[in-house]
Amino acid sequence: MRVCFLGGGNMANALVGGLVAKGFAAASLSVIEVSDAAREKIARHGVHVATAPDAGATKADVLVLAVKPQDAKAALASVAAQVHGKLLLSIAAGVRIAALSHWLAGHQRIVRCMPNTPALIGAGIAGLFAAADVNGADRKSAETILGAVGEVVWVAEERLLDEVTAVSASGPAYVFWLIEQLAAFAERSGIAREDAMRLAKHCVLGSAQLAARSGDSPAQLRKNVTSKGGTTEAALRVFEEEKLAERFARALAAATQRGGELGDELGRD
Repeated sequence: MRVCFLGGGNMANALVGGLVAKGFAAASLSVIEVSDAAREKIARHGVHVATAPDAGATKADVLVLAVKPQDAKAALASVAAQVHGKLLLSIAAGVRIAALSHWLAGHQRIVRCMPNTPALIGAGIAGLFAAADVNGADRKSAETILGAVGEVVWVAEERLLDEVTAVSASGPAYVFWLIEQLAAFAERSGIAREDAMRLAKHCVLGSAQLAARSGDSPAQLRKNVTSKGGTTEAALRVFEEEKLAERFARALAAATQRGGELGDELGRD
């Protein structure tokens, strides 16, 4: 499988690095990127880099659209004549398959992906949706590429990528916010700033690792920590009184709605 990345930003760099680290031949990878700094960074993986579509794009089996959403139309225009017979894997946030297909004169062999920033350290997760013309081999190719930097989850309907965006793509920001709050409280209470941040970061890190590795559900793990009449129960009672779960659900719904609105905006010619 030959892969050409249209764009060499941080996510593309992570994917290329992940593929090479997992034994994918660097000679089978190419990147089109106009930024000198980004090209220099991605070239360290030993892959071919260029400023415009060349033989790497022509020979590729898979084109990975890895540019900012507002640059997607122009990037695809540069390879429109070469896309026939290729799988297009799009990680351009919010750009729907209908728009991608329209810009490529009806091409439908497209997989849309919504990764998240932990992919930059190989710990990401991506939601994927396949258009009707995508076959089993194409799905495997998409899983190989996105799986180089983490886990993958397929969704049955494209609209569900808005929920994926709200939950896992935007999700790291919610987790970072929680770390901020834990550390800020500890610091206000008199714990040294550096120690407060260590307590908060490792609390979240360890809890996530336990949830990932344990056979128990997060709900059961929560119950395991919550002793009757204890400190955890006191905190959780405040969560219930403040209807925190309902407020958090509203926040996720707002993110989902905004994802749909951005899809509408980006799909306009």
